[in-house]
Amino acid sequence: MDLSDFEADNSVSCRLSSSIPDVCKTEDCCLGIDEAGRGPVLGPMVYGICFCPVSRKEDLKNMKVADSKTLSEAEREKLFLKIDEAKGFVGWALQVLSPNTISTSMLQRAKYNLNALSHDAAIGLVQYALDCGVQLKEVFVDTVGPAEKYQDKLSQRFPGVEVTVRPKADSLFPVVSAASICAKVARDHAVKSWKFAEDLGDVDADYGSGYPNDPKTKSWLLKYLDPVFGYPQFVRFSWSTAQTLLDSKAVAVHWDDDEEDGEKAAARQKNTSMLSYFNRSKPSELTHTRDTHRFFAERKLQSINTL
Repeated sequence: MDLSDFEADNSVSCRLSSSIPDVCKTEDCCLGIDEAGRGPVLGPMVYGICFCPVSRKEDLKNMKVADSKTLSEAEREKLFLKIDEAKGFVGWALQVLSPNTISTSMLQRAKYNLNALSHDAAIGLVQYALDCGVQLKEVFVDTVGPAEKYQDKLSQRFPGVEVTVRPKADSLFPVVSAASICAKVARDHAVKSWKFAEDLGDVDADYGSGYPNDPKTKSWLLKYLDPVFGYPQFVRFSWSTAQTLLDSKAVAVHWDDDEEDGEKAAARQKNTSMLSYFNRSKPSELTHTRDTHRFFAERKLQSINTL
């Protein structure tokens, strides 16, 4: 899998895709959606789709695709190669969401939570398939949030497409299993070949699974916590695990707008708030009113006389 576009700048999200099989542009198709890396505090989250003609569902099933979580890394790699080599009737696409994108989205002033981010990534990939001419008839999705609400949302967004949202869809529908494998392989490659933009020297790559409860991950987070600058962009600093360590180990920073307004903060620091200049009374010599211009005075007099 070629991740060179993402590796060129892993601070932003990236879309990868296969070619679109010609048969998918003429026959009714089914499409599966799944993700990899939702829970880890390290690395990207990857959303994936896989699609094929409805008439070729059994051919996809015969590849022995399965939920990526039940497969070893070597098994996933072999299955992805089989999926990728079936270019005559199978296509796939991925949205790689960088840790930086996840963190800044979740921490921006207008909150953009992980569920909303996930929904938008899935919708964007389905729309991509449609824009490429794939004749979508059925879409199968692993649930994010309440299944019924998510299904209604997708059905309204894509009228004419039969949408099925189910928990554990990656173990129920082969086309979702295939999407799961594509997403997981991409995330594994991205994490293993991560290029740190920060000057960290020889980085210890033994950071475990990336999940917050992994001892290796915890140890890595402690090792690479800078007391002033925090974490490299490989870390999702919006995760409570990272925030807790920053609060306890990093230099404390006071933001004036957290607990007090600008006036109080300025007074505490014996400074003058810029906002205070807007509230000051004008000097008496500047408070006189200007005389009304003769043109407007005459117009006003005329209007009174016509009453």
